[in-house]
Amino acid sequence: MIDLRSDTQTRPTEEMYQAMINAPLGDEQNEEDPTVMELQKMAAEILGKEDALFTASGTMGNLVALMVHTSPGESVLMEEETHIMRCETGGLAVVAGLMLKTVPGELGCPKLDLLEKAIIGEGRLFATSSLICLENTHNAAGGTCISVEQMNAIAEIAKKHNLKIHVDGARIFNAAIALGIEPAHLVQKADSVQFCLSKSLGCPYGSMLVGTKEFIAKARKKRQILGGGMRQGGVMAAAGIIALDKMIDRLSEDHENARILADGLLEVGMQIDMRTIQTNLVFFEVPTHLVEATELVRKMKDKNVLIGKPSGNRIRVVTHKDISRDDVIFTIESLKEILK
Repeated sequence: MIDLRSDTQTRPTEEMYQAMINAPLGDEQNEEDPTVMELQKMAAEILGKEDALFTASGTMGNLVALMVHTSPGESVLMEEETHIMRCETGGLAVVAGLMLKTVPGELGCPKLDLLEKAIIGEGRLFATSSLICLENTHNAAGGTCISVEQMNAIAEIAKKHNLKIHVDGARIFNAAIALGIEPAHLVQKADSVQFCLSKSLGCPYGSMLVGTKEFIAKARKKRQILGGGMRQGGVMAAAGIIALDKMIDRLSEDHENARILADGLLEVGMQIDMRTIQTNLVFFEVPTHLVEATELVRKMKDKNVLIGKPSGNRIRVVTHKDISRDDVIFTIESLKEILK
């Protein structure tokens, strides 16, 4: 079965399995697990930050960051289609007690003039803004990247208004590879970054949160509030070490496969904004005169190809380490057979 629904569908590599079996272990809650500690050190170094924390998921990592950077009753600014806003069950309100202000964006990056206008200042009656959240790459926009130049411009706004910046970098390494820069350079102006091990890097579990030592010390306590402390966490962290060492440079293969897939989808009549084809995500609209989107999903499954659940006529497909060039070609040929 060719599974294009998400890069979370990957299986660990054999090297990851062996590392998990043989990992030195300790009590992570007491900061005694050597494998977790090694992973955290690697994550911090790669992203140019002082320290890092291993978390169960990207949702947990993002929420922990929001809890550290803010106080209940404040407001957080983000682009209107971010994952934190759409797909993290309102944790920023339910748990962190924060108000959300969304800003229209262009290809996933908030429009700078509207971002600055949305900031709520100090005042007895106001939910004062304290944090800007960015998503890089931006899932709903199509896997698009926020550039260093855009990051720098947003950092100037943040500095002017005394705001912190958190980057939901679930696929930050895809952004760095696509932009041709070092990950640390891309997030240099961010106060904290979360990235997923379990998406494009191919791990079965976990995300990393990076920032200053002071930030991570506070984050460790907030993580505990969410039940995120671990015991022998090295079993899961071991795969992350392999991922950071072996899985980043190969992401360009996924990007090339996504481009080929997008070209094939266009060829058979699907509608795609090709500006969004920057990394490993491809969103396309299914013209109703060709086939209903739900019917296309069913027919592709009959051909042993799994694609994303439609939202209206919009479908997402994602390339990853378990999708080969031959799989992409087979997918395109299957579409041609269905639509002929």
